[in-house]
Amino acid sequence: MTQPLAGKHILIVEDEPVFRSLLDSWLSSLGATTSLAEDGVEALEKMASMAPDLMICDLEMPRMDGFEVATLVRHDERLGNLPIIMITSRTGEKHRERALGIGVNQYLGKPYQETELLEAIQ
Repeated sequence: MTQPLAGKHILIVEDEPVFRSLLDSWLSSLGATTSLAEDGVEALEKMASMAPDLMICDLEMPRMDGFEVATLVRHDERLGNLPIIMITSRTGEKHRERALGIGVNQYLGKPYQETELLEAIQ
């Protein structure tokens, strides 16, 4: 089996344990190294000591939502160019436009297609 994500370090920011675990298992099976965070606060704490190659982030989370995390990342000198893929159940145009306006690279709805997510990561 080829490992299309070998060498990539992906931070998964998702408050739903089942979804976080599924993403972690799937990305790991494709060769990625993953780090997990339950919300934006934990994600920023983790990124203080490491810089992932990519962040996959939920929108609706406790303590700090995806909009806030993406905004802080985009204004961070060290992390400002970090690719961000947002995956959310909020598929309306208003949320999509706000996320893309902040600088999110890809905005995918739940449930997502694995092929679509893999394409966005690559």
